[in-house]
Amino acid sequence: MSKLQDMLDANAAFCAHPPADYTTEDLKKSKLPQKQVALITCMDTRLVNFLEPALGIGRGEAKVIKTAGNGITGVFDGTIRSLLVCIYELGVKEIFVIGHHECGMAGTTSEGLIKAMLERGIAKEAIHMIKKELIEWADEFHHPEQNVTDTVERIRLNPLIPADVYVHGLIFHPRSGKVDVVVNGYK
Repeated sequence: MSKLQDMLDANAAFCAHPPADYTTEDLKKSKLPQKQVALITCMDTRLVNFLEPALGIGRGEAKVIKTAGNGITGVFDGTIRSLLVCIYELGVKEIFVIGHHECGMAGTTSEGLIKAMLERGIAKEAIHMIKKELIEWADEFHHPEQNVTDTVERIRLNPLIPADVYVHGLIFHPRSGKVDVVVNGYK
């Protein structure tokens, strides 16, 4: 059976018998994040159904933006565009950049990604178009805590993010669920 069919079957079962914790009230929840916060975090699978509960965040309470290594690569990259919608249309007043220990991005390099792309048939010309940004993104990430600090700073310095939005940095442990503050955005 295909992964697509597995997901479609799971969806049909879910819709026929939704879990008890998905009430009629949950279905009526607004698209506006009730806690007026946005989380920028890593796409690591270990964080799914773990990070938000560890922070006391439930369904409908926060906007969650996931990206490899929770980083930002430019003034108007996809993460910043998402934050702009969060702030200007959805009422977000605080941003939490949440890195995690044991992040796979710490071992990722532009050289390794380029080699893998070439092996999968990606044209050298296509790689050349993104090589500078790829190097800046993949080769700058070595330490999750430092990446959190750098990402918080990029958001704070972004001319499109208003000064009245607090930007915090946290580090999460994907085995224990413990969170430590790296940057307190109130200070």
